[in-house]
Amino acid sequence: MKDLPVSLAAGLPLGEAVYRALLQGIRAGGWASGERLREEEVAAHLKVSRTPVREAFGRLLAKGLVQQARGRGLVVRSLDTAEVFELYAMREILEGAAARLAAQQASPAEVEALKDQSDRFEAAKDAADLARLNRIFHESLFQAARNRYLDRALQELQDGIGLLGITTFSVPGRPAPAAIEHREITAAVADRDPERAERAARAHIREALRARLRLLQG
Repeated sequence: MKDLPVSLAAGLPLGEAVYRALLQGIRAGGWASGERLREEEVAAHLKVSRTPVREAFGRLLAKGLVQQARGRGLVVRSLDTAEVFELYAMREILEGAAARLAAQQASPAEVEALKDQSDRFEAAKDAADLARLNRIFHESLFQAARNRYLDRALQELQDGIGLLGITTFSVPGRPAPAAIEHREITAAVADRDPERAERAARAHIREALRARLRLLQG
């Protein structure tokens, strides 16, 4: 727990801040599927009482991100193979739409940010760094789409992605093609080509699914 990138956001009610911190931790892969969440450990780490932690746990349970463990407590939920296919099917649709909209809506500064993030991703070597930079790239693409309803749906998908565990960038040979895919999405957005941007984003998610299935198959 001490090494998790989990901290409280300022200016929020305590229960909401704890919930967001735990959600951030799950999205960042801070807990593996099946790992137990303990009220006392989370409370001690965040330096809060167990009451807001218990409230946050209830919200995570309602969202289906955790489940009751045998005995007492909660564990991070695992996705079965059918759920993985469903998750990536929706990712392909929604992230394709985000890229299409970004090609229409992105400001010059947002395009430059995508280019910079593509460069940083390509230069990274560590799988954890690649996963973190990948999240930043996709978040920037979502923001550039400027559609709050689409963004809300995409944020829900990020919760499911957090349950998948080990990053696909640990699959040998995956990082280099992913960097090329990021560059193709970015180039299409920069060229204001919505159809090409959507095709590139959808192809990117299909390749991510192939890597995920390799992990699942061992």
